[in-house]
Amino acid sequence: MISGKTKLIAHLGYPTESFRAPMIYNPYFEKHDIDAVVVPMGCKAEDYAEFLRLVFRLSNIHGALITMPHKVTTMGLLDDAMTTARVAGSCNAIRMDPDGRLIGDMFDGEGFVRGALRKGAVLEGAKVLVVGAGGVGSAIAASLAAAGVRELSVFDNNAQTMNGLADRLRTHYPELIVNAGSKDPDGHDVVVNATPLGMNAGDPLPMDVDRIAPATFVGEVVMKQEITPFLAAVREKGCRFQVGTDMLFEQIPAYLEFFGFRTTTPEELRDVARIAY
Repeated sequence: MISGKTKLIAHLGYPTESFRAPMIYNPYFEKHDIDAVVVPMGCKAEDYAEFLRLVFRLSNIHGALITMPHKVTTMGLLDDAMTTARVAGSCNAIRMDPDGRLIGDMFDGEGFVRGALRKGAVLEGAKVLVVGAGGVGSAIAASLAAAGVRELSVFDNNAQTMNGLADRLRTHYPELIVNAGSKDPDGHDVVVNATPLGMNAGDPLPMDVDRIAPATFVGEVVMKQEITPFLAAVREKGCRFQVGTDMLFEQIPAYLEFFGFRTTTPEELRDVARIAY
C-alpha cells in the first residue's frame, strides 16, 4: 500500500519502458514492510534540469535513481558528489542532506565490480579494457580503478568523451597506467562492453572476439536480453562472463545503503524480483 507516509524514490529517465529497477526494489520493500516506493518518471532531456529541482521540493521525496539520458547532465545539477561520481563524470543516485543540498553518487561501477569479484575475477593488479566511455562505462572504469587494477585501457568513438575519462582517471589515480584509443582486447585479463551494441538486432560486436583469450573475464552491460550476441560469442570461446542484469542486482545493496534502508544480498533480490521483459 502507498500511503501519505510513503517515501518516494523517483526513477528519472526517458523513455521508461525499459526500466527494471521498480520490479526489484518494490517487491523487496513490500517483503520487509519498508514504506517506500520507486516510481518511474519519464522526463525528457530538455525538461530535466528544472524537473529535478522540483522533484526534490516534494515533502515526501526520499531520493532519486537516475538513468539514461541524464546521468552525465546530473553532475552539473548537484551540490556535491562522491569521488566515484567525480571520476565517472556521471551520477545515478541522489539524496538530499539535512541542509537541503543534493548529494550524488554512482553505483553502476560498484555493481560491476561486486559481481565480477563474486564470480572469481581477479581485479587487483589486472589489465583491463573498457569499451564505451559514456555514463556506465565511465562508472565501471572508475570503480575498477578503485578496486586496484594495474592498467586500464578505455575506448569510445567519441574522442572527447574518451579522453576526458582518461584524464580524470590519471588525475585521481596517478599510479594507474591509463591508455586511450584502442579497443583491441588482446592481452587483457578483463574486457567490458559498456556500449549499447547488442540492444538492436544486427548490431556489430563491440570488439574483435577472435582477439579475446579463453582465460579472459568478460563483462556486459546490455540488459535487453540475458545472453547478448557478444556474450554468446565469448561463451563459445570458454570465457567466464557477467551478464548485464548481474550488475543491476549487485549494485542495489549499495543503493539501499546510500538511501539509508536495510541492505540485502543479490540472491534475495533475485528471489523477490518480478522482472518482466
